[in-house]
Amino acid sequence: MASEPLVVGRVIGDVLDSFTQSMEMCVFYSNNKQVFNSHEFFPSAVATKPRVAIQGGELRSFFTLIMTNPDVPKPSDPYLREHLHCKHLHMIWIVTDILGTIDTTFGREIVSYEIPTPNMGIHMFVFVLFKQKQRQSVNPPSSRDQFNTRAFATDNDLGLPVAAIYFNAQREIAARRR
Repeated sequence: MASEPLVVGRVIGDVLDSFTQSMEMCVFYSNNKQVFNSHEFFPSAVATKPRVAIQGGELRSFFTLIMTNPDVPKPSDPYLREHLHCKHLHMIWIVTDILGTIDTTFGREIVSYEIPTPNMGIHMFVFVLFKQKQRQSVNPPSSRDQFNTRAFATDNDLGLPVAAIYFNAQREIAARRR
């Protein structure tokens, strides 16, 4: 069973089916700000591509990382759910062929990183790590519309995730001061 924060945060259910986390994935934004489940970041703090470290992988294994936002256009009515791109509402990032125990800089970026810019409400941004069956076996999504993590994993024979983590963000001007 996946960890409790993923269930409470709706990652399990809205984005993923239940899975057993078998690897550790650490996500760091600039200034070594580490992502922890349900922590909130200002969009300006996540403007640059993060460093994602994989731990517990086999050296000869390859992995795919997906970053998605299941709360489009707003968390209370996410009817667009995981669209790859709705101007200024949603972002996604996909990196494939990441060698085990290495970070994403050694992978193949098939969908480039975009700055999270939530328009309404507090949005969840989810990082999901899948183990690939073989290198260069993952294809880019056929369309930026109606992206679905589960369907993408099925289409690319990725199976269940091996790790997942998420953070929350909202518009900078609407965000609470800390």
